[in-house]
Amino acid sequence: MLNKYSQLVTQDSTQPAAQAMLHAIGLTDEDLLKPFVGIASTGYEGNPCNMHLNDLSKEIKIGVQNEGLVGLIFNSIGVSDGISMGTPGMRYSLPSRDIIADGIETVVQAMNYDGVVTVVGCDKNMPGALMAMLRLDRPSILVYGGTIAAGCHNGKKLDVVSAFEAWGEKVAGTINEDEYKSVIMKACPGAGACGGMYTANTMASAIEALGMSLPYNSSNPAVSDIKHKECYEVGKAMHELLKKDLKPSDIVTRKSLENAFRLVTILGGSTNAVLHFLAIAKAANIEFTLDDFQKISDTTPFLADLKPSGKYVMEDLHAVGGVPAVMKYMLKIGMLHGDCMTVTGKTIAENLQDAPDLAEGQDVVHTIDNPIKETGHIRVLYGNLAVEGAVAKITGKEGLHFSGPAKVFNDEFEANEGIKKGQVAKGNVVVIRYVGPKGGPGMPEMLKPTAAIMGAGLGKEVALITDGRFSGGSHGFVVGHVSPEAQVGGAIALVQDGDIITIDAEKNTIDVALSQEELEKRRKEWKQPELKVKQGSLYKYANIVSSASKGCVTDEF
Repeated sequence: MLNKYSQLVTQDSTQPAAQAMLHAIGLTDEDLLKPFVGIASTGYEGNPCNMHLNDLSKEIKIGVQNEGLVGLIFNSIGVSDGISMGTPGMRYSLPSRDIIADGIETVVQAMNYDGVVTVVGCDKNMPGALMAMLRLDRPSILVYGGTIAAGCHNGKKLDVVSAFEAWGEKVAGTINEDEYKSVIMKACPGAGACGGMYTANTMASAIEALGMSLPYNSSNPAVSDIKHKECYEVGKAMHELLKKDLKPSDIVTRKSLENAFRLVTILGGSTNAVLHFLAIAKAANIEFTLDDFQKISDTTPFLADLKPSGKYVMEDLHAVGGVPAVMKYMLKIGMLHGDCMTVTGKTIAENLQDAPDLAEGQDVVHTIDNPIKETGHIRVLYGNLAVEGAVAKITGKEGLHFSGPAKVFNDEFEANEGIKKGQVAKGNVVVIRYVGPKGGPGMPEMLKPTAAIMGAGLGKEVALITDGRFSGGSHGFVVGHVSPEAQVGGAIALVQDGDIITIDAEKNTIDVALSQEELEKRRKEWKQPELKVKQGSLYKYANIVSSASKGCVTDEF
C-alpha cells in the first residue's frame, strides 16, 4: 500500500469534505487512489540561491506525475545569508532553519502526504528540510538547486565573498571605488548558491554522502541541462522509495553521519556543518557529539583546494568528476562506509561502482599522499574560555597556534566600525561577543568582519573568536560557537581588552590567561544584559534555543 497516509483522507467515506476539496484542485477519483507526494520548495525571488527553485519544483512535479503519483507543491520560507549579512536581519538566518523544519513537518503531517521531496538552495534550507524529513520518516528525497557559476574580474574568479573582501580592500585603500563596484557587479552572475565550499555547497555535498539525495545532486550546477534532467528523474526515485517503503531512518545512521562529516573534512567545508549535523543527529535520534566530529577530523586529511582558503569553486569540482568522484576516491582509500543505504535504493558502494574517477592531472582535490593538511581543518577546542567547546576552522595556512591580547567588541557592528577605524592591530585576538544563540539572538554569522580583516591584509596577523557563527566563506584564524555564550555568563563575557588569549589547534585548546579566582571575581561583578528583543520570533527563539554545543536546537526541553 503506497498511499498509507493519504488514504486516510482520500479513501475514508467519512471524509467527504477532504475529498470535495481535493476534487476542487483538479484531482479525479483515479487520482485519489494514488500516493500523494508533497514537493516542498524554498523558492523565492529575492535570492540567487533560491530564485530558480520554484521552476525546478515544477519539473520535479512533472516527473512525479509521470510515475503515476500525485505531486503537490507547497512553499517554505528562506533567508538569504548573503543579503542579510552584516545587518540585524542576519539574526533571523539560523532560526529560519528550525522554522523551515517545523513548516515542512507541519504541512506533510497535516495534509497526510505519503512522501516528500524538498527543493532547497541557501544554507539553512538544507538542514531545515532534512530535519523535517527525519522527523516525518516517510520516503523522502532532498534536491539541491545547485551552485552558481563563478564571476570573473581581471582574470580572477569571483564569488559573493569576493564582494565582502573588496569592501575590506576599499577600506584599506588598496582598490578604488570603480574597481570595488566592478567586483560587486560581476561577483554573482545568475542563479545558484554561493560558489565556494561555503555552507550551502558543504551541506549539499554532505547530504549526498549521507545518502539523502541522488548522485551528483550537490555538484550539478544550478544553470545546466543536467540539473533539469536530474529533477525529472526524482519522480522515478520517489516511486521506488514508496514501493520499498525506504525511509530516512533506514538511510541516516551513525555510519552515514560519519560518511557525511568525513566528506566535509576532505573538502574543507564550513564550520556550520558541525552546528547543523548536531541538530540533524538529534532529529534522527542518533547520539553524536562535538567529540565525534573531532575524532573524524583527527583521522581525515584536508584535500580539496576550494574557496574560501583555496583557489577553486564548486563548478571546478564538477568539471573534474563532481562529488561522486571524490567519494569514489574516499571509498578506495578506506575513508567511506560503502555499505550505507541511499535514496536510490542502492548502497553508496553500488552507486559509485560506475562513477568516473577524478580526472587525470586535476589539482582541485589532492591525493592522500599530498594533502593540504594531514588532519582535518575543523577543530573542536576546549579550555577556560569554552568549557562546553568551540569550533575552529584552521586550514594550516594561517598557522596552528595564536596568542595575543584581546580586543573586545560587544557586537558585530562595534567590531566592523573598530576594524574600519584601525582599532585592530597586528597580534590582536578580536573578540566579538553577545552574538550567540540567545545573545544575538539567532547567532549571526561574522563574515563581514572576517572579510574586512582579510581585505585589510590582516588575515595572518590577527585571530578572531566569537560566540556567534562564521559563514562558510570566512577564513583566517577564526574560532566560533564559543560555549557557554556571553549572554548566559560564559567566560567570553568576562574578557577585557589586553587579556592574553591563546588558541592551540594542535592541542585543541582555547584559554584566557586568567586564574580561576580572577574569573570568579569578574563573574560576580558581571550583570546579565536584557535580551535585545522583547517579542516576536526572535524572542521565542532566544528563550528556547539550546547551546551551540548542542546544535542550537529548539526542541530540547
